[in-house]
Parts: sequence; structure tokens; C-alpha cells
Amino acid sequence: MRKTLGIFGGTFDPIHIGHLRIALELKQHLSLDEMRLIPGHKPPHREQPQASSEQRLQMLQLALKNCPDLRWDDRELRREKNSYTYDTLCELRKELGSEISLVLCMGEDAFAGISTWYCWQELIHLAHIVVIARPGWAIPDQGDVRNFLKQYQGIAANIQQQAAGKIVMQTLRQLPISATEIRQQIERGESPQFLLPESVWKFIREKRLYTPS
Repeated sequence: MRKTLGIFGGTFDPIHIGHLRIALELKQHLSLDEMRLIPGHKPPHREQPQASSEQRLQMLQLALKNCPDLRWDDRELRREKNSYTYDTLCELRKELGSEISLVLCMGEDAFAGISTWYCWQELIHLAHIVVIARPGWAIPDQGDVRNFLKQYQGIAANIQQQAAGKIVMQTLRQLPISATEIRQQIERGESPQFLLPESVWKFIREKRLYTPS
């Protein structure tokens, strides 16, 4: 049986229950051997995180402390340059070989804008892409991204059958939790308790993250 490795990236500023539940459900629904959460250091397509790379990694480590099904990977934080998914997939291929099935997981919102990513058309040759449906988002009816989907769309079973090359649409439980909303709540002096792991909320309070300076 081909080994399968899921990759779920983001700024995780901060990591919250929505991130964690999606990652866990993906691992279970797709029967992945491993799921890694990879925080980005310098995301090229969005605002820079408010918490430092070290703080975001610490929060991720706290969140995953009692979850053996999910692992963290700090490779992008160790790079002193923009966090390009292409670079990460190339690194993993070099480390793990050509036979392992790599599964790049992203939200429908991210996939809708994938044509702006660095070397985006090469990603499918390095990994499968799993697109998670998100309320309020839809892939354009025409254009590069729609053509990309038409060319490579497959089913979940393809993940075990080949190492890369398919786009799989996936519908999961929706937890409408936003890291932006959590930061805004903290800035207003409100509590985001129960939207993120208690250990992460404790860390945020101790470090006074996301509070007005």
C-alpha cells in the first residue's frame, strides 16, 4: 500500500479549533497515514502575521500536544524567504522519494486564487490537491483555475493509487471560526475561549498577543 502524507498549511495566527478539526477530518476521511500542519514564515499572498514565527510555532505545538494524529512541521519557518508551497513540495519529494503520495490540502478560497501562486501549474506534478468546500466561495466557471480543475479532477481513491496528479473536491463539517475574528475579539477585550485550544488561549494571555500596544 502506498504511504500517504497530508500537508495543511497556513499562518495559524492563531491556530484554532477550525484548523484542527479540518486537518483531523481530512486525515480520517482520506485514510492518510500522516497529516502535517505547516505554518508559513512569510506568506506572499496575504498580510504578514501579527504573532512572530516562533510564537505561532509554539501555539501550534501546544495545540497538538495531545493529538497523535496530527504533527507539526517547521520547515517553512526555517527559511529566510517567502513561504512558497512549490519549494515545500520539492523538499518533501527530495526527502521522501517519488513513490509516497503527497496530498496538499487547501480551502476553496485558496484554490480559487491558485493561479497567482509561484509555479502553480507545477504543484499537481508534485502532489495531489484536495480542495475543501467553503460556504460563500466557488471556483470560477471559466478561466485558468476552472481549466486546471477539469484537466486533473479525480476522486479520493486516486490518492492511494498514485503519488500525485489529481484534484479532489472534499466536503467536511464546517466550523465557521476565523483567526481574524479571534484577533479582533482579543483586541476589543473579549474572550475567544472555546474557539481555540485552552493551552493556546493561555499562551496568548501570557504573551499579551493581539492586544493593542
